Amino acid sequence: MRRSADFESAVRRGARGGRETLVVHLTSRTDPGPDGPVVGFVVSKGVGNAVVRNRVKRRLRALMAGRLDALPARASLVVRAQAPAAAASYATLGADLDGALRTATRRAGATR
Repeated sequence: MRRSADFESAVRRGARGGRETLVVHLTSRTDPGPDGPVVGFVVSKGVGNAVVRNRVKRRLRALMAGRLDALPARASLVVRAQAPAAAASYATLGADLDGALRTATRRAGATR
C-alpha cells in the first residue's frame, strides 16, 4: 500500500483491532489491484526517532510476512504502531499483532 487514499480508506472503513503496542484496520478492497492482500504500516514520530521507527517497521514487516496467508485475498490492512512498540520485544509485537488481527477479522466478518 503506497497511496494516502488507500491508507485513509482502510482506516476509515476498516474493522479495527487494537492492542497496547499496535492497532490494525482491516477492510476489503473493491478496486482492481494486486492479487492477494496489501499491507501498509504507519509508524509516527511519537514512537521514537528515525532509528527506532525503522526498527519497529522492519519487525512489523517481518511479522506480517508470515501472516499474509491468513488474510483474505482482497484484504487491505493498515498496521499502526503505538508508542509502546518501541520498547516491545519481537515476541510481544507478534502476540499483539495476532490478537489485533483476530479482533479485526472477527469484526469485519460481523459487519458483512
